Amino acid sequence: MSDAWRSYSSAPPIGAPVCESAAVGEGAARCLTVETAAGAFPLLLLRRSGALSAYVNACPHQYLPLDYRSADILSADGARLLCSAHGAVFDAATGGCLSGDGADGLDPVPVVERDGLIRIGG
Repeated sequence: MSDAWRSYSSAPPIGAPVCESAAVGEGAARCLTVETAAGAFPLLLLRRSGALSAYVNACPHQYLPLDYRSADILSADGARLLCSAHGAVFDAATGGCLSGDGADGLDPVPVVERDGLIRIGG
């Protein structure tokens, strides 16, 4: 997994709590902000087939959040994430760009679940 997410000035430290595990249901994507001493870190959480994944919620085209214009960013089949600002399409499993201006793909963020909480992983 790439460590590109750490280059964001507001990147949270390893172990920082994100939200309760129950806040991200099966087949759902949730955009939220993790507050750090350096500012707000935009995070996108996704649960598919029981597996939890996370990405920096920033489309590589102009670094706007994927949910900038609409909260409806997960395709009906749960396989793709859609940028509501530019129409770029990303693979939900890998964050890789499938079409649009986001050729670099989304930056993955390691997360772990422990004691009913989702935390930034290492």
